[in-house]
Amino acid sequence: MAKKKAAAANTAPAEKKYMKPSEIVTFGIGLFGVALLTGWMPDYTMTFFADFAFKGKGFDSAQLASVVASVFGVAGIVGAVMELVIGILVDRTRTPLGKVKPWVGFGAIPLAIISMLVFVAPNTSSFTAATIWMFVIYSLYTAISCAVESPSNCFGALCSPNPKERSSAISIASFLRSVGQSGGQVVIIVVPLIMKALMGQQQYKNAEGQGIDLIISTAVCALGMIIFVMIFFSNNKERVPYTTEKVSLVESIKLVFTNKNLLMVSLTKLCGFGRGVYGTVSLYIAVYLLGSKGLKLALMLPMGIGTAVGTLLVNLVLKKFSTKKTFILFCCYGASALAILFFVSKGIGFNKTLIVPFLILNFFCGIQHGNTNVTPNIMIADCVDEMEYKTGKRQEGLAYAGYGLFSKIASAGTKYFAPFLVYTWSGYQFSQSANVAYATQSDSTLSRFLAIYTIIPAIFVILQFVPILFYDMVGEKKERITAALAEKRAKEAGESDEATVTEEVAKAVEAQAVEANENGEQIAE
Repeated sequence: MAKKKAAAANTAPAEKKYMKPSEIVTFGIGLFGVALLTGWMPDYTMTFFADFAFKGKGFDSAQLASVVASVFGVAGIVGAVMELVIGILVDRTRTPLGKVKPWVGFGAIPLAIISMLVFVAPNTSSFTAATIWMFVIYSLYTAISCAVESPSNCFGALCSPNPKERSSAISIASFLRSVGQSGGQVVIIVVPLIMKALMGQQQYKNAEGQGIDLIISTAVCALGMIIFVMIFFSNNKERVPYTTEKVSLVESIKLVFTNKNLLMVSLTKLCGFGRGVYGTVSLYIAVYLLGSKGLKLALMLPMGIGTAVGTLLVNLVLKKFSTKKTFILFCCYGASALAILFFVSKGIGFNKTLIVPFLILNFFCGIQHGNTNVTPNIMIADCVDEMEYKTGKRQEGLAYAGYGLFSKIASAGTKYFAPFLVYTWSGYQFSQSANVAYATQSDSTLSRFLAIYTIIPAIFVILQFVPILFYDMVGEKKERITAALAEKRAKEAGESDEATVTEEVAKAVEAQAVEANENGEQIAE
């Protein structure tokens, strides 16, 4: 019996399907829910702190811009530390639900609460008190979001031991996560429309000046996040067995920095840290270059759709090329698309005729994000296999935390670099009126906004693929490791079955001996 089970487990392991179709969908729904809230929070938090939270308090604009940049820089460092801490804790988690699901399921409500609190600024005229509040509240948000986002990303490495099925599940889930990021943008546009209808134009304008629309939008997204995460939590299972060795902090850090392939994937985030500055300026692109804050949805929706399409295209390209070639190909495409957007926009000029071509090209720029949403996650899952093959330890939490560590360091750089570009380098002028959301800007500022949205990210898109040139978990090496792990698991399953049979036989013999002894005693009597 044991030999039959072992043989079955060893038969075409790469082709066996482990997940139900509904699980693939609900995995994506869970990521959709998390992205519905976290996908837009950083950029809107930045504009809330700079443009709304302390409007009319008499704070110096340059001083406030400097503090906002520092808040996001420090929060990025907090996030980097938390990625490692959460990674270690995930790998030490042992529950009947698994090692990842408890973090995602039980962390959803605290994340919703802290997200709401971010947009409830204290009514103070003290610049010191305002500064302390911004540092504390956003660092707390960053820490708690790490405790949910990082484990949710880990699930892709645990959903199936079949690399092909795993890659497909990650691609589909990444597609739904991209849709979730756009979904958050939809909420932020729909809520003001409803507020206008209920309150009237003037009352809404006053409410917008205080950022009340952001508070209500956050509440809607937070509730949606909880609902969608619970759908994932109730339907999905972790199927890759975890090892039981305890992992120390020193070993954890060593693992992150000494596994070459994991390090190369992680370094893509560090080398490409500046590509994310486009998100910080996107609201101002909508307001000043396209003519309306409401057009941020029109701006980001084509990019979001492009990102979603990109995740599907990546899945198709991966059937023809390795993860390494796919990553490099999409990076070259992305930089080219951004450069084209810049030159077309400069050629047309900043007027109403720019809107349609800008939005169309935005879609094509978004396709590159499908690559960065999908391919690194597949690579990390492959790195986890490589580490298990070499060390016998399976540490998904730590592997994704290593990537997350570099991601948060890169994010810290982005969040410090982006406000400098947007608020200092561009010459941005803050609004001083409590009833006016955004002040008029010069043509020079608008030109620099466009550069921040296109050319500067394009440079970093090229830089991010440089580490992947040294990544080698592809081709024959990947196939050999996959086969070896499948054989190892089949053997362990066989030994477990044999141990069970031996234990059952021993119990049967013992029972027979007891029965024979009782019969002997009755005969003697």
